[in-house]
Amino acid sequence: MKFPPTDIIFDPNILAIATGIEEHNNYAVDFINTVKWIKENLPHAKVSGGVSNLSFSFRGNNAIREAMHSVFLYHAIAAGMDMAIVNPSMIQIYDEIDKELLEKVEDVVLNKTPDSAEKLLEFAEKYKASGGEQVENKLAWREQDSKERLIHALVKGIAEFIEEDVEVVRRQYDRAEEVIEGPLMDGMKVVGELFGEGKMFLPQVVKSARVMKKAVGVLLPYIEAEKKSSESSSAGKVVVATVKGDVHDIGKNIVSVILSCNNFEVIDLGVMASCEVILQTAKKENADIIALSGLITPSLDEMSNVAEEMERQGFNIPLMIGGATTSKTHTALKIAPNYSKGVVYSVDASKAVEAAKKLVDKNGRERYLAQIEEEYQTIRESYGKIERKLVPIEEAREKKLQIDWDKESINVPNLIGTKHLKNFPISELRNYIDWSYFFVAWDMGMVYPKIMEDPKFSEEAKKLFDDANEMLDLLEREDILTANAVLGIFPANSLGDDLEMYHNGSVTTFNMLRQQAVSKDNVYRCLADYIAPKDSGKTDYLGGFIVTAGIGAKEYAEKLKEQGNDYGAIMVKLLADRLAEAFAELLHFQVRKDYWGYSPDEKLELRSLLKGSFRGIRPAFGYPSLRDHAEKTKLFQLLEGERNTGITLTEHYMMDPVASVCGLYFASEEANYFDIHRIDKDQVDDYAKRNNKELKEIEKMLSTSLAYK
Repeated sequence: MKFPPTDIIFDPNILAIATGIEEHNNYAVDFINTVKWIKENLPHAKVSGGVSNLSFSFRGNNAIREAMHSVFLYHAIAAGMDMAIVNPSMIQIYDEIDKELLEKVEDVVLNKTPDSAEKLLEFAEKYKASGGEQVENKLAWREQDSKERLIHALVKGIAEFIEEDVEVVRRQYDRAEEVIEGPLMDGMKVVGELFGEGKMFLPQVVKSARVMKKAVGVLLPYIEAEKKSSESSSAGKVVVATVKGDVHDIGKNIVSVILSCNNFEVIDLGVMASCEVILQTAKKENADIIALSGLITPSLDEMSNVAEEMERQGFNIPLMIGGATTSKTHTALKIAPNYSKGVVYSVDASKAVEAAKKLVDKNGRERYLAQIEEEYQTIRESYGKIERKLVPIEEAREKKLQIDWDKESINVPNLIGTKHLKNFPISELRNYIDWSYFFVAWDMGMVYPKIMEDPKFSEEAKKLFDDANEMLDLLEREDILTANAVLGIFPANSLGDDLEMYHNGSVTTFNMLRQQAVSKDNVYRCLADYIAPKDSGKTDYLGGFIVTAGIGAKEYAEKLKEQGNDYGAIMVKLLADRLAEAFAELLHFQVRKDYWGYSPDEKLELRSLLKGSFRGIRPAFGYPSLRDHAEKTKLFQLLEGERNTGITLTEHYMMDPVASVCGLYFASEEANYFDIHRIDKDQVDDYAKRNNKELKEIEKMLSTSLAYK
């Protein structure tokens, strides 16, 4: 079969335990052993399972069921389980399960004794009757030994007492540096372990890092006085950078914080870092690892360029790759072949730390890199065997979305031309924030507001939500952020797969792409399908928008970072991103209701608004149906984007400030979002001609969409 092994998912049965039937007692252990066998014999396959069946015999006693699910997942994941089907409200944080309950549940899940089930049943009745709750003295930890207080403060992210505790502990050591190497690093080691095991969440880790920085700040004057700072040891030295042409840095900053928490020395080159600067710095600092980040498609080519140059210059240190547009498949196919000393793809911050630790382990590094290369080779072989079914571009055009333009109602906009909005109030934008994506950015992937009631995430989610709103209050009160926008609506027609927009006697042509991957409904969509063809004799309309809420965010974040407040710095940038998206959402609402006016009576609650339950779409450049970032230049020229908003475009068409959004407005009732997916060379050749650009330049911009090598 021409089927990649990484796409195979096994779903072994998870059956009820502690049912009173002896044969059922080992079902959980059987599943865990099955997972181990699959991972040993079929290493590239994934394993899933439905967890709730396990605790069926305790239905009605949620406290016991939640503990059983958490204990089972803890051991199953350790065995190699990749994903689970489970109600997120029916699990607990493993380390916070009542110790007596944990012992009883583990005995049952792991089938340690013949009477484990009977003992848990007996305990369950008592636990249910007591409510399973304990009253906790929140300041009881202050009675612990001073070193333990430091560790507790780091793990819990409590900065309130850190200065006095550091001073107390400092007097117990000969050198101030020993406090860092001792109790402070002990605390951060616990933080790193809990995060790596999924028992601690990203916002908590960033808060821990803030406490660590504050503690180090207390010690620095003493360290400098002792003139011992140059002798400090670290796990390793990592040069991190967002590559040339890309200005996104939130993910990079998070990884930098987590690496620092794990005793790595991080040299952060910021954004728009050239290959030359990255490699010169790595040589000068004698770095152990180079870590590259990028969010947009052109960044992938820049990463490949860095890998090639590392090979040419004879580097002997590993290269780590991460960022939203990166993937293990792309790394295996396009980046790893360019550098022979190790290229490691990391999907998130916790995996980046895990990889970095293995890469600085002199005894295990070569074995780890060999394992990675074996995975990459499997991907390359599988990728070449996969049959990608695409239709020729001419056939796709013949089978385009059909709209009867004689019957189609075209609304004449109330506004034809442009509209500028300067210094738009943050107080209005915050009402349109989609908080779900805010929590996703903090690696807490649950929908808002459900996350606020989830037993695993709710406590930290509520703290994070409160912190975010406090920051929004500050940003609003102090006028720290500036939000600007420009929109335009103009007469337009489609001409084949292109869109022509008419204004002031001139024509702006946007070149669109069409689906080619075989479609079940035998329809191959292109955004041009939503605009009346030129030969229809009808005048249609097309809109465009450019918004930002990020002016001032970078400067304020840097100020907070200089003060040791990484948590606040990351928070500012994430909120600026959310406010920019909120601005785009609010502006689209105003376009539908007023500026264009094709839905004058629209009245939607925020939840329906964020779900897109309305007529019309606003695809942004770089998104699935509008993949070519270079087309932004035409919109910026048309709407005078830089002059009207303060946003500039980098050489790779990235917007600066990062917290910015731009795209097109379509009003047709038939307009829906879709994904271009893969496109073939016949369309790429045609697109290059329509765009009047070199084929290589187009292939570079659309590299992740190409169905050919």
